Amino acid sequence: MLTAGVDLAAEPKGTALAIIEWKKTQATLVDLQLGVNDETIVEAAGVVDKLGIDCALGWPIEFVEFLNNHANLESTSFPDGGMDWRRRASFRESDRHVREITGKWPLSVSTDRLGLTAMRCAGLQGRIQQSGIEVDRSGSGKIVEIYPGASLRLWGFDTAGYRANEDARAELLTSIEHSTPWLNLGSHRELMISSTDAFDSVIASLATRAAEIGLYIKPTQEQLERAQVEGWIALPVGEIEDLFSVH
Repeated sequence: MLTAGVDLAAEPKGTALAIIEWKKTQATLVDLQLGVNDETIVEAAGVVDKLGIDCALGWPIEFVEFLNNHANLESTSFPDGGMDWRRRASFRESDRHVREITGKWPLSVSTDRLGLTAMRCAGLQGRIQQSGIEVDRSGSGKIVEIYPGASLRLWGFDTAGYRANEDARAELLTSIEHSTPWLNLGSHRELMISSTDAFDSVIASLATRAAEIGLYIKPTQEQLERAQVEGWIALPVGEIEDLFSVH
């Protein structure tokens, strides 16, 4: 099995791709790249069993409806502009689910800094679809939405400061390695420590493994329709050790 994790940014600079090969005795980080363009990601999607993207795959339904109505001033459907409505338009059903499980809000794809990256992600999904791979934003197909930081916290790791500080990343990586003796990082360990993007892409690939083998929180039947439009963050369940216990 091959799993890929993408730490997506608005431009290739800041975008990282990690591919892990899962065998009976070991999981090996076989590829780790920085400065990754859309073509490389689409190519990887055609090779791996599951590809996880650290970016919102869609926008809240209420936000999309608002933009459509706003563009057409003759529409009879306008929001009241109150805080309750703004919260609904700012966060997806998956975001509310993540807040309930982890206690932390993901970035709002409607109102926060994630917007430019999400625009790139929308085009990327189109290219993946055109390559012959069906994109199901709920995560049931080959493509899945991943949240590396939340995944680490749910696996029980201390993530304080890891995105900003190399020493914190090195300490966190050592802790991860203690829990995953089956994980072979090869020559890529130093790059994970020096680059937050590289680090998160590897964690995304690990979390993608959880999604591929069913160790994640799936949308309920009531949530599924929204998840297929808005996207759904696949939060892992169990321990990180469990990733290697299922073959």
